[in-house]
Amino acid sequence: MDAARLRRNGDIAAVREANVAVQHRLFALRARANDLGMTRLAVSAPRSLGTAVARNRARRRLREAFRIVVKDRRPAIGRDILVTARRDVVAASPAAVREAAARALAALGSGEALAP
Repeated sequence: MDAARLRRNGDIAAVREANVAVQHRLFALRARANDLGMTRLAVSAPRSLGTAVARNRARRRLREAFRIVVKDRRPAIGRDILVTARRDVVAASPAAVREAAARALAALGSGEALAP
């Protein structure tokens, strides 16, 4: 199952308040369990990242990396994930971003610690 997009502001705000966080040099990740049985993803890029072109490229890279990793792992529990891009993601290779995404999702563990 591919990662669906997390779009509603209320849902994104709920993920921002979640206690489950993973820090990486390419991105910061926050996660929260959901009752939908699927993973939903939102990606943000702050203006400090650079121009609109750089921010859009960072968002596309992160969205694609997490889509591939979620598809390969097929998590048993539904999650809402918010990924915030950091400056280094603009220059990172796609393989490095995928590896970082896989490590971040592995760091979340099996999902029992995620609060709905």
